[in-house]
Amino acid sequence: MLPTARAPAIATTRSFGDGAAMPQALLVMAPLPARPRLFASLPEAARWRALHARSAPRAATLRSTVLGDRAQTLAVLGYAAADASPFERLTLAARMLKETAARNPASIGLAVLGGGASARVSLEALLAASLAHAFALPSFRSAARDEPALRRLLLLDGAGLDLRRAAAVARGTNLARWLTALPPNILDARSYRQAIARLARTHGLRLRWLDERALRRLGAGAFLAVASGNAERGAGIAHLSYRPRRRGARRGRPDIALVGKGILFDTGGVNLKTHRSMLDMHTDMSGSAVALATLIALSELRAPLAADAWLAITENRIGPQAYRPQEIVTAANGVTIQVIHTDAEGRMVLADTLALAGRARPRLIVDFATLTGACVYSLTERMSGVFSNRPQLAARLSEAGRASGERVWNFPNEPDYDADIESKVADIQQCALDGKGDHILATRFLSRFVPEDCAWVHVDLSSATRSGGLAHVGTDVTGFGVRFALELILGQNVLGALRGA
Repeated sequence: MLPTARAPAIATTRSFGDGAAMPQALLVMAPLPARPRLFASLPEAARWRALHARSAPRAATLRSTVLGDRAQTLAVLGYAAADASPFERLTLAARMLKETAARNPASIGLAVLGGGASARVSLEALLAASLAHAFALPSFRSAARDEPALRRLLLLDGAGLDLRRAAAVARGTNLARWLTALPPNILDARSYRQAIARLARTHGLRLRWLDERALRRLGAGAFLAVASGNAERGAGIAHLSYRPRRRGARRGRPDIALVGKGILFDTGGVNLKTHRSMLDMHTDMSGSAVALATLIALSELRAPLAADAWLAITENRIGPQAYRPQEIVTAANGVTIQVIHTDAEGRMVLADTLALAGRARPRLIVDFATLTGACVYSLTERMSGVFSNRPQLAARLSEAGRASGERVWNFPNEPDYDADIESKVADIQQCALDGKGDHILATRFLSRFVPEDCAWVHVDLSSATRSGGLAHVGTDVTGFGVRFALELILGQNVLGALRGA
């Protein structure tokens, strides 16, 4: 159920040796312009200079050769423009790793020429791409197949890189990828609960599971409406808590609550999806995987903040008890909802999960969900959409996307959009009759379940999957969201921004 393969060992060195000590592949990212003297730190510097001198290099181009050492080390040289973004550097790093695929090396050396902040970003990009490349997604083939054999990564110098954080971010991203890739008969509600419990024990997290009976007592009618079509009564909301192990750590109100949509399979319900639309709906739980993996990464890094995760876990099935359009259901905060379309189930389960998470009055709530096709149509799968009820966070959200290489776009969250989901028979409509701006209307719907005194960010994960991968991840399941969330919390200090507001 959970990944068992070991990640490659990571070490730093001041120089690469030759012979048996050399890695089987050596990836070097060079800045533009790259002066020949920069290659002096590399083994067989003359060969690297010759490789560089073949023709005038351009940004994002690759060159490769074989060194003359006993290991016949594969040498891959990639060029990054001086103003290349982290996304561009991650994408270049992934292409450099792809060059090594035919050799399937057990050891890879990583080096960046030049210095300064851009060198650190480039080296982290190479490391992130290597760890993503080395991670094998679940496979159920009866015959064995060749998997990445990478066992050792050797970084030249380190360039001031925070290896501990970089490794935790990679582990979190890979965990989200693994869970999202699992088929729906393997990752059902029961097995997901077991996996969450195991992860909670491993990382010292407190876990409370709210089953359907508990949710009924809490008045979570929106979640239960979606779960009503399930053949088994295994659905529930997982509440995990991380508290830093330090004197005076807060035990009450959390600093941040991470909320994730965990629809393990989405048929569309009574409004049944077509075959093409339903085929990959086992990935509709990726929001919960991102929230879970982010919380685990925070615990591994012993982040000095109190954090919770709330994971809404169910399927959206058809059956004699499945919920129907025009039903009126009541959410945990007392808001009544007129159901319009049963395939808008994500906002239903998030409504109750947000309301329950908000009862603890966290300073910030961040939810992650593969929520709307409208966001994909707006951005494609290259970026994800973000919304917030605090306009002062817009710049930090954009910067977190830029710095992490998981790019986001701020969409409007204006109250006048509420007119499109007004109901004549309930407090609010679940969605509008047409799909115009549904990513915005879904956000306005969700805002009714977030306490006004809680800062809130909604992430519509249009980049959770993309054919051919994205940035440093080469598989269709990208794990998008973990890098962004950790950069927002730790790199951009979003809690500090709220404190100063």
